[in-house]
Amino acid sequence: MSRKLDDLGVSAFCESMGMMMRSGIQTDEALGLLLSGKDGKAGILEQGLVYMKEQAEQGSGLAKAMEGSGIFPDYALQMVSAGESSGRLEDTLFRLSGYYREQKSISEKLRNSVTYPAAMIVLIIAVLAAMLFMVLPVFTGVYNDLTGSLAGSSFSYIRAAYAVCWIALIVMVVLAAALFFGFRAWRSGKKAGVEKLLRRFPVCAGILDSMGMFRFTSALGMFLASGEMQDEALLKSIPMTDCAPVEEKLKKCAARMEEGHSIAQAAFDEELFEPVYGRMLLAGERSGSMESVLERLTGLLEENCSNLVDRLVGTVDPLLSGILMITVGLSLLSVMLPLIGMMNSVA
Repeated sequence: MSRKLDDLGVSAFCESMGMMMRSGIQTDEALGLLLSGKDGKAGILEQGLVYMKEQAEQGSGLAKAMEGSGIFPDYALQMVSAGESSGRLEDTLFRLSGYYREQKSISEKLRNSVTYPAAMIVLIIAVLAAMLFMVLPVFTGVYNDLTGSLAGSSFSYIRAAYAVCWIALIVMVVLAAALFFGFRAWRSGKKAGVEKLLRRFPVCAGILDSMGMFRFTSALGMFLASGEMQDEALLKSIPMTDCAPVEEKLKKCAARMEEGHSIAQAAFDEELFEPVYGRMLLAGERSGSMESVLERLTGLLEENCSNLVDRLVGTVDPLLSGILMITVGLSLLSVMLPLIGMMNSVA
């Protein structure tokens, strides 16, 4: 199968399997129970469950069955395989469920942060087009009917109104085109180029780095919980970040670990986290509660990422609204000034 489950589907599957395995249900029976609750619908998950159930009945492990179905992301497959090897499959499944649920939440926030400005830009383009091709020509016609032709001062006001609207319209069209082609490039595999452009803006760079750190801490916590050694867990977590600057820092941490430093000390020395978070990790390592500290850090990083996205939306929203109001207001004022002048001359 070429299609993959979305984050919410992976989360639901992992949570369901984790609960049934915790209840003592065997893998093939658990898959059969999941399949029986799908009302015969032939969706992606249903097709995958049929295949996985057959493989499990033949003695394959869950990780191998999931891999053969072709509907799960590589990260989930690696974690389930590590969980099976270490005998901590149930805990791994529950952690994966939480991870993909959080991923879904962040992805929706990011989608909304793009969708809302895009909708506002389309609205602004529609209003400006209406001003240019419907409202302003009406005022021009009225003034021509009243005066025979526009006076020099009146013409300058109308020309200013047209100029303001055209400039704003061109800017909005350019922004809309940038969003459209940026989205297409992101979806077509040119993600690195789009990210490089986004990193020119501090808020966007902060969001990308925060998401990379969120993925790293979540992956590291799950690998450690699955029984991996610290150095192996770090190396396996690096590709999960999907963020080049974060990967560079992690590679430096890996080099320090090769010199004999612990993962917490290496992260603190390389300033991988903010100082307060780095000290939390050190304290967690020394007290033997590394996994719980990483889980806490993952939650804090998710919250920070959400706050950054909200701040971006909170900045763009009033900015676009202000552009719309100022443009329309200046245009209407420009076309009203000649009328006010005529009324004063009549009076």
